[in-house]
Amino acid sequence: MGAGVAAGLKLGLTRADLYLQTKFTSLSGQDPNRIPYDPKASLAEQISQSVAASLENLQTDHLDCLLLHSPMPTMAQTQSAWRVFESFVDSKTIRQLGISNCYDRADLERVYETARIKPAVVQNRFYAETNYDRDIRDFCSQHQIIYQSFWTLSANPHLLAHPTMIDLATTHHRTAPQILFRYLTQVGVVPLTGTKSETHMREDLAIFDFELANEEIGAIDALL
Repeated sequence: MGAGVAAGLKLGLTRADLYLQTKFTSLSGQDPNRIPYDPKASLAEQISQSVAASLENLQTDHLDCLLLHSPMPTMAQTQSAWRVFESFVDSKTIRQLGISNCYDRADLERVYETARIKPAVVQNRFYAETNYDRDIRDFCSQHQIIYQSFWTLSANPHLLAHPTMIDLATTHHRTAPQILFRYLTQVGVVPLTGTKSETHMREDLAIFDFELANEEIGAIDALL
């Protein structure tokens, strides 16, 4: 990623054109062969070492957003980690903070209520098992928090193959993934996606070239 960032800047992009976001992942979620910090260090030092590694790897002097990979085992630990996160915003090393894999609205509310610097981003899997995070998304909408979806395509083959999606794709001369992504952007979700295919990259960016009507959005709403 750092090499890609550097190459883009050399081709004329500016740092302001990019939004660089990464995560701090606690020890339980790390690949034991690739831990970016001293596992024996304190939580605060682990976060500091992780941020430093991200800055070096991404070849940048600041991050636009740092996410807590998931709530810690206890709320007290989550709040402790958040306070360390906040110190990096104070030093302007990080611009925004967020949390990922947070599927309990009560946990999100507690983080929000006790944070000095409020979460700006929630990043969750977007799938049926959590009712597509309707409750979490409602909280995000109320508090101007960006909701980012991942697993958006891979967890939803049934949506992409549904006749409603196929009909909309035909009507708009688009693909079913483009219809789903456009729907999400219109209802306030930022879908995350990754691909090595230039064709898919161009298709993903082209979702802003068309718009779904309110009744079409309602038809997709009914599928979730």
